Amino acid sequence: MKPLQKRLLFWSLFTSFIIYTAIVLTHATDEDKGTAYLTAEAKQGKLLYQKYNCTACHQLYGLGGYMGPDLTNVISTKGKGELLARAFLKTGTQKMPNFNLSDEEINALIAYLTYVDKTGISPVRDFSINADGTVELIKH
Repeated sequence: MKPLQKRLLFWSLFTSFIIYTAIVLTHATDEDKGTAYLTAEAKQGKLLYQKYNCTACHQLYGLGGYMGPDLTNVISTKGKGELLARAFLKTGTQKMPNFNLSDEEINALIAYLTYVDKTGISPVRDFSINADGTVELIKH
């Protein structure tokens, strides 16, 4: 391959890489759909979630421990919801200790779980990979 052809190939690939990167980084990032739910109370709940090391047993967005259930959509899951989450936080269970949380701490954790519920789906069941490399959930 001649030096001119090599340079042309290099600059073509480099330009394609820059354009592709710009498309991937800006696709569907115009709006953060979770900002309305990330209140001061939800931020406090996140700190409590970290303080009590809930990730050791529970998952959020599919990441974390496996002893307890995934809490990503616990607020909106039929048969569970906010009242059940409040009861578990208030009294604990056979496997989950009672952390003796105050009502303010429980409210903050519920606000955080509501934020997580509104901003993610776990486990992701059906998805497709778009031509630009992004992943999209298939809604039925």
